[in-house]
Amino acid sequence: MQGRNAIAKILKAQGVECVFCFPTNPLLEGVAEEGIRILTGRTERHAIHMADGYARTKNTVGVCIVQGGPGAQHAFPGVAQAYADSTPLLILPGGAARNRWGLPSEFNPVQAFQTITKWSDVINHAARIPAIFARAFTLLEMGRRRPVLLATPRDVAVEEVDDFAFTPIKRVRSAADPANVREAIALIKVAKHPILFAGQGILWAEASDELQQFAEQSSIPVMTTILGKGAFPETHALALGSAGPAVTGMVDHFLSRADLVIAVGAGLTRTLASHEIPARKKIIQISIDEADVNAEYHVDSVLLGDAKLVLRQMIEAFGPTIGTVEDATKLVTQEIADVKSKWLSSWMPKLTSSETPINPYRVVWELNKIVDKDNTIITHDSGMPREQLSPFYETTKPRGYLGWGNAHQLGSSLGLIMGAKLAAPKKLAIHFLGDAGFSTVANDLETAIREKLPILTILVNNSTMAYYDQWIPRAIEKYRVTDVTGNYVQWAHALGCYAERIEDPEEIAAALKRGIKVVDGGQSAVLEFVTCAENVVSRWGSAYFQRA
Repeated sequence: MQGRNAIAKILKAQGVECVFCFPTNPLLEGVAEEGIRILTGRTERHAIHMADGYARTKNTVGVCIVQGGPGAQHAFPGVAQAYADSTPLLILPGGAARNRWGLPSEFNPVQAFQTITKWSDVINHAARIPAIFARAFTLLEMGRRRPVLLATPRDVAVEEVDDFAFTPIKRVRSAADPANVREAIALIKVAKHPILFAGQGILWAEASDELQQFAEQSSIPVMTTILGKGAFPETHALALGSAGPAVTGMVDHFLSRADLVIAVGAGLTRTLASHEIPARKKIIQISIDEADVNAEYHVDSVLLGDAKLVLRQMIEAFGPTIGTVEDATKLVTQEIADVKSKWLSSWMPKLTSSETPINPYRVVWELNKIVDKDNTIITHDSGMPREQLSPFYETTKPRGYLGWGNAHQLGSSLGLIMGAKLAAPKKLAIHFLGDAGFSTVANDLETAIREKLPILTILVNNSTMAYYDQWIPRAIEKYRVTDVTGNYVQWAHALGCYAERIEDPEEIAAALKRGIKVVDGGQSAVLEFVTCAENVVSRWGSAYFQRA
């Protein structure tokens, strides 16, 4: 058989059910012959974003095939985003034939992608395909999960393969050193105000049940990073919500006064997905990647291993509590409830605002009340939509919220939510973005229509790049560089979506219900809410109590 057929058979054997692409690439012919579904985006970047959303929702490896040269170049930002977020993507670009390697006219993706992949290499001979893919899937499935790129030269794709054999790669987990577990538990038992700081590693390890069990066993409140949002049910009495550029009042209160931070599945680097830990805190870090340890913070106790296995070790080592755990839990949960009530009360003027143009926080608040959280997946775009949604939308299930990290491009929420819808077709899939983000990706709504992936787009249109206003020098304000315009409802209609424009705040709830009904019926919907340029954010340091 030819190299492209061998690669397709390996993907099939590894359990790959679909690939995302922007043609052309000779590998696609082999993939089609194996019966693997092929989904085409309108650009390479958004094909990558779809693979990303699919991988994160299904807890699997996302596969994306693009052409060489400009195709690989256009995929770069999506792969950079996946690398920052630790998403396992297998990127398969085409490549120059071996007799053209080294020529200045040929783009070399292997070199270009080395800084944003776990491994980047070229398949230099068809006979090596099984061994190369075994290594690729080993890196994708084990340790910190990040993208891998394998370029396939044109001549290798059609080169004959003899004696083809491939054994699927299985994921391997490792637990922590028991001595380190005992050390960590000793620190926890003497702490007066410990806090659990949960990251995305909980989701990849499928350790939400263990996290909840340990939190309840120890009466320790739980906060998450944005990437980890959903790892712990935010309706739970011990939940503090998430933190990133915007934080809940509960995170602010409990993290500020904590004397011990127990970071589980979190890298602890200062990014938009995480949150800065105040000085003079003791830190326990549970991570699968030693590169996370002592990267930006001194860590007092390190437990290297899979979050699920390590949390099980901690549950066993913690043992029976001294005194009545119920009483301790009641004290903590009552304090959480009191802080939450105070924080939400300070925000009610915006969350329930009847002003026009509409306040975007009112849209978030109505959405939070209307959707069935257990059966919804939601994500956001970068900028103000992220800050407005993440503190106030309470998620109840793992992967019910696709938060993002430090390198997302405007508009990436559309690809992410289409991939999520493919991975979980029975769930309501929603993405929340602004007009600047919508303008960069709206054509890919046609992909949702063509591929029969009904999604709900919630567009908050304030006719400006509100997030950037604070950094625009006054000397260039006269050029109106942050102003954006467009008739987005007509755009959405032209691409085949149901769409409507909402200007009355009293119509928000009804419009959301109409949009959800349309999506449940199998059609994508765009709801454009005409909003004010809201710049007040629930930030660290009690800024959320200040009214603008």
